[in-house]
Amino acid sequence: MPGGRVSATVWGMATDLPSEILEVADAKLDLPRLGGMARPNGVVIVSERFWAFATSAGDLYEGTMPTRRTRVGRIPLVRGLLQLASSVTPLARGRGVARGRERLFLLAAFAASFSVVALPARLELPAGLVLTVVLLAWLFRGGTLRLHGAEHRAIAAAEQRRLQAAWSGTARPSRFSPRCGTNFAALALPVTVAAERLWPVAGASTAASLFVAVLALAVTMELWKAVQHPSGLLRGLLLPGLALQRLTTREPELADTRVALTAVASVLRRELA
Repeated sequence: MPGGRVSATVWGMATDLPSEILEVADAKLDLPRLGGMARPNGVVIVSERFWAFATSAGDLYEGTMPTRRTRVGRIPLVRGLLQLASSVTPLARGRGVARGRERLFLLAAFAASFSVVALPARLELPAGLVLTVVLLAWLFRGGTLRLHGAEHRAIAAAEQRRLQAAWSGTARPSRFSPRCGTNFAALALPVTVAAERLWPVAGASTAASLFVAVLALAVTMELWKAVQHPSGLLRGLLLPGLALQRLTTREPELADTRVALTAVASVLRRELA
């Protein structure tokens, strides 16, 4: 099921409120790893199996994530690209998360980002800057900045088992996250530049240019996984991205945090059922 709309007050598990699900989750020793995505009107939370989109208006949309193929998902470089593709499932397929025009815009922007590397050298930088500005304006419109901070706070609350306290407002985990897509973007830029230096794309065929762009993404994902290693040996590479999050997030209000926690509760309800 790509996704469907449900009532934000129908939860199952003999409970009527998201806060009660959060209380149950706080008592669990193990919870699934969560990720997320802020939208102008709500927050998407995902686990490996489920996703949920809670809106500021009180709507809730739920769906399932695509099943990962175990063998293919273990191949270096390929696994990162598969993970990237999976991460946009709610945006690309989920009902309520994005409208048809938004999906067309996203597809066009995705195609344009790969086409930039095939342009003449004198046009590549200006085109890349214009595309970046347009994408940032689209990504962070509306209430996205506050909801982005709320997304991080809700996920941190799950990791720290302070979900109920975050719902009540007595706990306020950091709005900054080491696993934020902003950090990924900060890593992708130098990796892409290095890939182009090692394999110059100026004058190369379009196929070669696309290969270098995809390879840079795959290498960035491998580096991203290494940075997340519990040893923390490469955590210093996150500093530029964490600094950028001061621009891509705003301190959320309690209502924003509860929107994100509603999506968390929806995912955890199904994970714990």
